[in-house]
Amino acid sequence: MAYRRRFGAGDGEVEPPKNPEAAAREICLRQLTLAPKTRAQLAEALARKAIPAEVAERVLGRFTEVGLIDDEAFAQAWVRSRHAGKGLAPRALSAELRRKGVDEELVKEAVADLQPEDLETAARALVARKLPSTAGLDPAKRTRRLVSMLARKGYSPGLAYGIVREALNAEPFPNDDPDLDDSDFPV
Repeated sequence: MAYRRRFGAGDGEVEPPKNPEAAAREICLRQLTLAPKTRAQLAEALARKAIPAEVAERVLGRFTEVGLIDDEAFAQAWVRSRHAGKGLAPRALSAELRRKGVDEELVKEAVADLQPEDLETAARALVARKLPSTAGLDPAKRTRRLVSMLARKGYSPGLAYGIVREALNAEPFPNDDPDLDDSDFPV
């Protein structure tokens, strides 16, 4: 369904549809076809298309009732996906879900499923992946970069420093080549 801009409306105003309920259903279905959405995201999309608030609320209520909108399932899937794919920690995941309009209680429930050992494993994998690109840098600079990377992903400073320190200490020194022995270095 095409939406025409009002003639002379240069400020981006959209003309309200003739049948707002049908338009609201179509907008929601189109949005949900592209990717899962939260109720708040769909409400925002409806508002942008000039759907009256009471019509939007009625359509969103019906979609929720039949299970097409489920913020709880969305939050749980989001946490699993973003933690596995990007290694994000609860703090970063919570912020993302809040920006998507998920209720605070649902956010807390979704991130509570992450186990501390899963977080440590993910943080170690992130550091291991980034570590080679910092080789040759000053140890303090390496530490700052690695800890900052973990902080941006939502890890606590204590966990970040511990994992980075562990990874840096586990690195072999440049002269720790197992193929070399003391006789290879003249005194």
